[in-house]
Amino acid sequence: MAQVLKEVIKTLTDRQKLILQAIVREYTETGSAVGSKGLSDHLPIHVSSATIRNEMAALEEAGYVQKEHTSSGRVPSLLGYRYYVDHLVSDDAVKRADIQLIQSELGGSFNKIDEIIEESANLLSELTSYTAFTLKPEQADVRLSGFRLVPLGNRQVMAIMVLDNGDVANQTFTVPRNIASDQLEAVVRLINDQLVGLQLPEIMEKLRVQIPAQVGQYLQTPTGFLEILGHVLDQAATERFFVGGRLNLLNFSADQDPQVLKSMYQLFDTSTDIASVLSPPDNQVRVKIGDEITNDLLKDYSLVTGTYDVGPHGRGMIAVLGPTRMPYSRMIGLIGAFRQELAAKLLDYYRELDR
Repeated sequence: MAQVLKEVIKTLTDRQKLILQAIVREYTETGSAVGSKGLSDHLPIHVSSATIRNEMAALEEAGYVQKEHTSSGRVPSLLGYRYYVDHLVSDDAVKRADIQLIQSELGGSFNKIDEIIEESANLLSELTSYTAFTLKPEQADVRLSGFRLVPLGNRQVMAIMVLDNGDVANQTFTVPRNIASDQLEAVVRLINDQLVGLQLPEIMEKLRVQIPAQVGQYLQTPTGFLEILGHVLDQAATERFFVGGRLNLLNFSADQDPQVLKSMYQLFDTSTDIASVLSPPDNQVRVKIGDEITNDLLKDYSLVTGTYDVGPHGRGMIAVLGPTRMPYSRMIGLIGAFRQELAAKLLDYYRELDR
């Protein structure tokens, strides 16, 4: 596609660019096919209807607009949207009211990172009326702050792992009858002595090489306990994402087949699938249109993504999924502003943890 775009750039005139830009803007705003008469009112230059019709025909021949069966007007094609986003989209200023809402909602009190990331997904969905995704920063540099076991009764125990970024992972399990409470207390002391202060990859390595033999001094069969501990660690290290506005898909889905919609919602619940759709991350706001999205279920949609940087704590990602006729200028500007505000909030949160 990139080669095709380069070839068209050489032949697309300034007037054709203005007309394509106006068609995309008008169609994304109204959802109606754009005719030559109405288009003349949206151009910054005076052009006759006859000239506009000729230019629209040329754009159609080049594959950038297409006719709708129910109208003589044109609508942008996926190629037209791509050209618009790459070359014609304007840097619309983000509304002050949007910035104030973001700052207000993120300015509240949160107990852990996940709460901030989850609220961000809901807020971004509210601002755009689309489906929003937020991925929390990478966990590679997170260290273990503490480990403990909490008795729940009837030999039920909750294993709790606290990380230095404020996250807490836990799992409930049943203690075998042949294990006494003082044995468990000794294991907890061992884990805290050996693993607190280490990063998660280091802990995983120690659990594989050193810890089993040491735990075996207190537990006759340490394997089950170590599996529980490993599971809690996996939970803490897993890249977590949140989805806001799932039902917004129904407002612009081109396919109302219940099975297709079910498959799409299942996609949103699978972290590896979502990660493959959103990646690769970089420092830019990116737009994927139609079949550029690496999942056939999303070929009729557009995805706008942006990373947010929290320094030594890693980078996360935010994204909105909407119709191909979304207002790209507003979405790009909003994602850019949102990621800055979210990064600032998270940096403040980390600073509070370090005090």
